[in-house]
Amino acid sequence: MTINQASDELWMNEALSCAREALQIGEVPVGAVVVCENKVIGRGFNRNILDRDPTAHAEILALREAGAALGNHRLGGCDLFATIEPCAMCAGAMVHARIRRLVYGADDPKAGAVHSVTRVLNHPALNHQIELRNGVLASGCSQILQDFFRSKR
Repeated sequence: MTINQASDELWMNEALSCAREALQIGEVPVGAVVVCENKVIGRGFNRNILDRDPTAHAEILALREAGAALGNHRLGGCDLFATIEPCAMCAGAMVHARIRRLVYGADDPKAGAVHSVTRVLNHPALNHQIELRNGVLASGCSQILQDFFRSKR
């Protein structure tokens, strides 16, 4: 395992910890962290229901916190770790924030906007491209979601 792979797993475990917080309050268990210079500067977990806010996705909340921490809406030196493939809204926000790198766990065959359903992230017409790594701790990331939705049926 390379250093990058090990640190990717470390930060994905942080995102999974955020997902567990969402699970505890009855939200869809998705978590995200923004890392800059080897430090978490933004955390988020889904809060759509609690906040009555359709934009309160884990990635959006982590981006907001990171922007506040840096005092800038541009996060060009930062990486975002998410437990699931981002949706179109979150992928678009990452492009606008100029995130350097996205690392995510599980693919989202119903709403993923990296490659599963549509390609918002790294669309060839966009002026900002984001480095990408997927499948990091994918089984744990998908398992928490599967368990959540199984409990709702």
